[in-house]
Amino acid sequence: MTKLKLVMIGNGMAGVRTLEELLKLSEDLYHITVFGAEPHPNYNRILLSPVLAGEQNFEDIVLNDLDWYERNGIQLLLNRRVVKIDRIRRLVIADDGTQAHYDRLLIATGSQPFILPIPGNTLNGVIGYRDIGHTRQMIDTSVTHKRAVVIGGGLLGLEAANGLSLRGMHVTVVHNGQTLLERQLDKTSGRMLQAALEKRGLSFRLDEQTNALLGDDQGRVTAVQFNNGDRIDADLVVMAAGIRPNTELAEQAGLPCNRGILVNDTLQTYDPRIYAIGECVSHRGIAYGLVAPLFEQARVCANHLAQLGFARYPGSVTSTKLKVTGIDLFSAGDFLGGEGTESITLSDPIGGIYKKLVIKNDVLVGACLYGDTADGNWYLQQIRDGQGIDAIRDHLMFGKPVAPEAACA
Repeated sequence: MTKLKLVMIGNGMAGVRTLEELLKLSEDLYHITVFGAEPHPNYNRILLSPVLAGEQNFEDIVLNDLDWYERNGIQLLLNRRVVKIDRIRRLVIADDGTQAHYDRLLIATGSQPFILPIPGNTLNGVIGYRDIGHTRQMIDTSVTHKRAVVIGGGLLGLEAANGLSLRGMHVTVVHNGQTLLERQLDKTSGRMLQAALEKRGLSFRLDEQTNALLGDDQGRVTAVQFNNGDRIDADLVVMAAGIRPNTELAEQAGLPCNRGILVNDTLQTYDPRIYAIGECVSHRGIAYGLVAPLFEQARVCANHLAQLGFARYPGSVTSTKLKVTGIDLFSAGDFLGGEGTESITLSDPIGGIYKKLVIKNDVLVGACLYGDTADGNWYLQQIRDGQGIDAIRDHLMFGKPVAPEAACA
């Protein structure tokens, strides 16, 4: 039987996980070609922060080495950026002229760092934080320079700041919010996190707007300037102010996009031969930037690429963890609460522990934990299940109930 041709644009975690799931279901259905813009096989982007912090090496974070592609008969084309999708001829074209025909196309182009549109954003020493190249540049800069500014007080920004600090740089985090991680933590836990990071030597400028980056005669960044006229010195500026889905290829090919490539519950685009997955897609109006939802998408997408056709992706309830050694935090669901909700809180500032559970209509809908996150996954499962918690309400704050026989052991 002649194999169908599957072409994948992008060689990241979401796309390659889809191939892994597909090979489990139907290893002989496709001849697979993968275009990767980077010079590396698939690696774990989540672990770039531990690499920056010196806790792991680049070799440690490779998920699928070159032998894996060869063993599975996958043609891997590295350092090739696809520049055009020809839907009429079912053809993709790379920047070096390489062409590949497809019967099915999987777009897994991911996202890119959002670079603030301000004067000086193209100076040397101004980078995003997204891939191995960015991480290597930060490590190299830490050897020769000592002043870093990270713009963005979200997960990625704090992980970058922590890693640069451990590399010996003096780091200031600039954030336009009043507290850190305001999308993942409430104000109380956000302030506890800031205090813990300040003890590690990080500095913060909160509720600040950056309006320009200043440079020297050689074109290297030297300072960050705020709306109020204040300036702070900087040899390195890391933009960690969010990501933007890579939709340009899809848009040029005429595929509908709205803050991501629009897909249905099978991860299929408006072209039935083309699927999309990962950070580049918008599903039911949501673009996910965390790994767990992308792996859930991968299972569904692989099911349909394998022509089984019964799986559906309804969306994901997400949770958050910070990859900074020694600091434990977890949040999931609607942890801020609001109209119609009630909150149960436990606060121990001396012990560095804070827990907040949000309940609505007798159902756990959100959790925010700082300092003690051992029951985070259990709370996440309760949120996903959506079951009534009346029977366990009195001890809900203490986490997963212990079986009587275990308690007596």
